[in-house]
Amino acid sequence: MQREPFSTRARFPPGLFCEAVEMLVLLCVAVCCLGYFISVKLIYNRVRRTRGFSSLGAYKAADVSTSFRRSGDDHPLDCGGVRALLVTAHPDDECMFFAPSVLKLAQSDASVRLLCLSSGNYYNQGAERREELLASCAVLGIPASQVTIIENKELPDDPNAEWSTALTSMLVLRHIRTHSINLVLTFDEGGVSGHANHVAIYRALSHLASARRIPEGCQVLTLHTVSILRKYLSIFELPISWLFSPSFCCVIGPKEYKRAKEAMLRHRSQLLWFRRLYMLFSRYMFINTFRAVAVETKHVKIY
Repeated sequence: MQREPFSTRARFPPGLFCEAVEMLVLLCVAVCCLGYFISVKLIYNRVRRTRGFSSLGAYKAADVSTSFRRSGDDHPLDCGGVRALLVTAHPDDECMFFAPSVLKLAQSDASVRLLCLSSGNYYNQGAERREELLASCAVLGIPASQVTIIENKELPDDPNAEWSTALTSMLVLRHIRTHSINLVLTFDEGGVSGHANHVAIYRALSHLASARRIPEGCQVLTLHTVSILRKYLSIFELPISWLFSPSFCCVIGPKEYKRAKEAMLRHRSQLLWFRRLYMLFSRYMFINTFRAVAVETKHVKIY
């Protein structure tokens, strides 16, 4: 008698075979999720060892202690000597998007200044929002004496307004020179949320860099805009940033997150329901990744 070929389905009824496959898939998904959570924990612990910025490019996983590194620079710059300038477009940008960086710099004895290029008067709440900004900065560690809010009709809080690159550049450059700034933090070409006012600041800094007007020794870092899916993965986005980070990374823990959230709560006029969800799910409340802007240096020709 001819023997029938071995068949898995012959040994398992169709129903049980499907259940076995489903359980195997479920097990694989569970193992992948567990592995991902473990990677989040390991990377978080490693990056959290730094009090300032850690480089995730050539210096990925390097311990920077109380300093941050520049791309391609083997020598860290002590954060105690950092005079940082955060350039934003509206009150609440400083905590919605940059809270991890501001908190880390403040903890590392860096001098942090804020230049906010509008009072956020889109709904005629400018006076109220100025006070909210100062309260938020106090929570983040920026004293009121180091906060500058610009009121200029040519720089309105309006997503449909085109800010003058020349005016924006002039205001930023004046601040850099007046306070001997050696680190500038601002938005990148995506503006995190795509807001035209955010993008205008990037264009101004990009213009200054390409025109070789940034003072020598001043580093410009732009906040990396991620996809909307990554944006709302909260702290679980960290392994993705670890693998694909542009240049620099800054991560905060539960205590710092509590302060970042407290700073957000100071902007009472802006606390709509979706902002409360933002505080829970946005990776920008936990993680900041930056790209370094190439700053052209002037070369003197010798004949």
